[in-house]
Amino acid sequence: MPASRFPPLLILLVSAIAGAAPADLEDGLLVADPAAVSLHRAPFESLTPAEIASNYPNTTSVLVFRNERLVFERYFGTGSINALNNTRSATKTVTALVLGQAIADGALHSSEQTAFDLLPDLAPFKNDDPLKRGITLMDLATMSSALDCNDFDEHNVGNEENMYPLANWSRWVVDLPVKPDYRRNPGGRGPFSYCTGGTLLLGQVVQRAVHKPLDRYVDERLLRPLGIRERKWARSPSGEFMTGGGLELRSRDLLKLGVLIEANGNWLGKQLVPESWVRRMQTASNVVDDDTSYGMLLWQRQYDSPCGKLNGWYMSGNGGNAVVIVPLKSLVAVVTRTRYNTPGMHDETRRLLEKHVFAALGCSAN
Repeated sequence: MPASRFPPLLILLVSAIAGAAPADLEDGLLVADPAAVSLHRAPFESLTPAEIASNYPNTTSVLVFRNERLVFERYFGTGSINALNNTRSATKTVTALVLGQAIADGALHSSEQTAFDLLPDLAPFKNDDPLKRGITLMDLATMSSALDCNDFDEHNVGNEENMYPLANWSRWVVDLPVKPDYRRNPGGRGPFSYCTGGTLLLGQVVQRAVHKPLDRYVDERLLRPLGIRERKWARSPSGEFMTGGGLELRSRDLLKLGVLIEANGNWLGKQLVPESWVRRMQTASNVVDDDTSYGMLLWQRQYDSPCGKLNGWYMSGNGGNAVVIVPLKSLVAVVTRTRYNTPGMHDETRRLLEKHVFAALGCSAN
């Protein structure tokens, strides 16, 4: 029976049985008991509703996949197996995958193409400048473009909050000024500056390049091959698809995206996204701070585990949402939360992962 038609109450009851394998919905995700993939049950069993309420409020789901098996799946509060989760900026990683597919399809020639040359219908641009004309697709995908755009600074002219009241978001982005002191490092990258508007532009570039509505292209080239049929896009008042955040997906479908990345673009034996591209997504382009680095619309950090630090790549979104890939442990974890705009939300998610997921590995696990 397809997951979308599976009775959610029955799924919840099955998932709540301590130590039991998640339900096999024949949706492309094989299932197993945690012990079958060398994971200890105790950290999972301690993730109770009371523990969630006390330490990780507004968590709606936690899923763990290891060694090609879904081994833990639990829903809390308003979460359910059929619920569409608004994981905010986790959408950005989907945009990176689709950009790679558009290049592989020949719709785009290279990630080093200049972005503004691919948006001729939006010309002329305000604040036109050679720096703006030199912004590449890779600059936008690595959050290192010359645009004066920083979502972490509420006073910045390019902060995403200035975009949302407007009807046409891409118009606003292409008209942004550039940073007068912008410089590239010896590797060719500029300084890190988190810019949702730049990721929106990537979606606009892809849509023009493939000559079809973006949602249709994403369905055909990514979501449907993964068995994902239920999704909901955020859109601007003028109808632009928001590729910088807000795509709503079920938790199992978010997990499939993480599994695709963990397998370097391969899903059930089929290469959906070029392996070299997905590996490039998991290559650090910039150091963000003492704890985190950034690849291509994908974050990187070290997590504590019983036997030392684990290197994880992760999709991240407001509310404390995360899809974490730990390649050396063949592990993918999904945490969905609705703790939007709350200080410490991401640290809470990190602690949940360290205490209730990575702790299950144990030092003897391979």
